[in-house]
Amino acid sequence: MIHLLHELWRALSFAFGMTWEILWALVLGFALSAAVQAVVSKREMRKLLPDSSPRTLVVASALGAASSSCSYASVALARSLFRKGADFTAAMAFEIASTNLVIELGIVMALLLGWQFVVGEFVGGPLMIVFVALLFRAFLRPRLVAEARAEAEKGRLGSMEGHAEMDMSIGPGKRLLSAAGLTSTADYFVMDWAAVGRDVFGGLLIAGALAAWVPNSFWRGLFLEHHGTLGKVWGPLIGPAVAMLSFVCSIGNVPLAAVLWNGGISFGGVIAFVFADLLILPILDIYRRYYGKRMAVFIFVTFYAAMAAAGLVVEFLFQGLGIERTARNAKVMTASVTWNYTTYLNIVFLLVAASLVWRYFRRGGGMAMLKMMDTPMDEHAHPHA
Repeated sequence: MIHLLHELWRALSFAFGMTWEILWALVLGFALSAAVQAVVSKREMRKLLPDSSPRTLVVASALGAASSSCSYASVALARSLFRKGADFTAAMAFEIASTNLVIELGIVMALLLGWQFVVGEFVGGPLMIVFVALLFRAFLRPRLVAEARAEAEKGRLGSMEGHAEMDMSIGPGKRLLSAAGLTSTADYFVMDWAAVGRDVFGGLLIAGALAAWVPNSFWRGLFLEHHGTLGKVWGPLIGPAVAMLSFVCSIGNVPLAAVLWNGGISFGGVIAFVFADLLILPILDIYRRYYGKRMAVFIFVTFYAAMAAAGLVVEFLFQGLGIERTARNAKVMTASVTWNYTTYLNIVFLLVAASLVWRYFRRGGGMAMLKMMDTPMDEHAHPHA
C-alpha cells in the first residue's frame, strides 16, 4: 500500500511540476488567442472558403490559426462551415490550422521542448495542409463529397457543437480595448478554457504517470532510438499511432510529447505526434457520425499519411539545416515551487486570468453560455451570435 501511494505521489508530482512550469504560458497563450478571436468574426468565414485553390487554402489556414479552439470544437466548426457551403478541402485546412498553428501551442512547446520544435510545428503545419490538399485532389471523388455532405446535413451531434458556432467577436469598427472588446476577450478566454481544460490537465496527468511509471528503456526500444536513420523514419510513422491511443488532444498532448522526446522518439516523430490530435479515437468516431464511415476512413488515411510525411520532411530538412534539436532535456520535472521567474510570472498571469473570469461572469456569457457549449446553435438563441 505504501509503495502504491509512493508511485501515485511520483506521478502527481511530475504532473504538478509540468503544470507549474507552463501555467503562466497557458494563461498568456489563451489570453492572446482570445484577443485575436475577439476581432475575427466567424460569420463570414464560409464565404471566404468557396473552393480548394491555393489562395483559398491560405485564407483557410490563416482563419484557422486566428480561430484557435480545442480539437473537438475545430472539428465541429469545420463541419458547420462545410454544411453552410464551404469547400470540403478548405474546411479541413481550417480544421488543421485551428489546432496546430495557434499561439498557445507554440508558447507551451517553446517552454517544454524548445524553440526548434516551435519552428518545426509552424513549418510542418502548412506542409501537412499542402499534403492533405494534394491527396484530396488526387483521390477525393465528388461522389464521396456529396455522400459526406448528405451525412453532414443529418446534423448528428459530436462534441462542443455550441462552442464551435458561438460568435462573440466585436465586429468591425470597434476597438479591442473598448468595454465590448474586453468582454469579448473574456468570453473567448473562459469558453476556450472550459473546452480544453479537460484535455490540458488530463494530458498533464497522463504525462506524469508515463514519466513516473514507464522507463525510458521501453520508449527507446519502441522508437528505435539507437538505429540511426531508421529511427528517424520510424518516429513520424509511429508517433500518430501513439497519439491516437492517448485519447488526449489539443495542447494536452504537448506534455506527452515532452515525455516521448526524453524517451527517444525522433524530432519529426514529435511533430507528427502533436499533429495527431485530430486522429484520436473519439474524434475518429465523430468523423464517422459527421460524414459517414467511408469519409471517416478517407480522412484517417489521408491525415495519417500527411502528418507522417510532414514529420519526415521536417526531420530531414532541419537535420540538413543543422537546427534539429538533439538534447533529450525536455522539461519533465517533479513538483518544485521556488521564488524564481516562473513563480512571479504565474502569480501575474493568474491575476490576469482571475480578472478575465470575473469580467466573464459579471458582464459576459456566464453560466448560461457554458451550458450551451454542447448544444447546436440552431437549438437556442445566443445573445452574442
